[in-house]
Amino acid sequence: MTELTLEQIDRDGALQEALGGVTATTREDFLRRSVIGGGALLAAFATPAALADDRTVGDRAILNYALTLEYLQAAFYTEAERIGALKGELVRQARIVGAHERAHVKALRQTLGRAAVPRARFNFHGATEGEDAFRRTAVAFEDLAVAAYKGQAPRIHSREYLASALAIHTVEARHAAWIRRLAGVRPAAHAFDLPVSRPEATRLVASTHFVLKTKSKRAPRFTG
Repeated sequence: MTELTLEQIDRDGALQEALGGVTATTREDFLRRSVIGGGALLAAFATPAALADDRTVGDRAILNYALTLEYLQAAFYTEAERIGALKGELVRQARIVGAHERAHVKALRQTLGRAAVPRARFNFHGATEGEDAFRRTAVAFEDLAVAAYKGQAPRIHSREYLASALAIHTVEARHAAWIRRLAGVRPAAHAFDLPVSRPEATRLVASTHFVLKTKSKRAPRFTG
């Protein structure tokens, strides 16, 4: 299988930073972060109930953050299917992964109920209109989703919410491996992965300009 760098995949640079800081370079660094994250998670379950309300708000904010990423992915794959520019295995990948992402959206909305954030509008600027652009964007999206879920899991206090997030996280990891294989990139380049923080993931998504502002009058070429 051909070895490619992220720069070769994401030539336009819009999502090039999605892998920045995600991959652990040393076992010691991974273990250090794991101990810190695991300790925080265990401490959360031992906290007095007086803080339950604040933590519920925090958990909902994390799930809404995840929901926003799922909206983005679901719209991306749905739009790619509707445009019909993909061929071969990419058609199957977009159809199956798109169905998964829409199911993730539905599950998170059901879990959050009235607290769920509304769906945004998107303009993918041609990323769904050609196979090369689709592959590059999908690789970046899936890698970012995996790293984002990893970053938030230790911060979730509710066992129910944590179970929902982890159920999605493992599927996103499989999505990432699948599209990396189709893009000719090694599915797992390193033995350990590091997370991406919420501010960093938000900045990366914002840098693509895929998400339209709610009051924007600019009409997208396609709306996922």
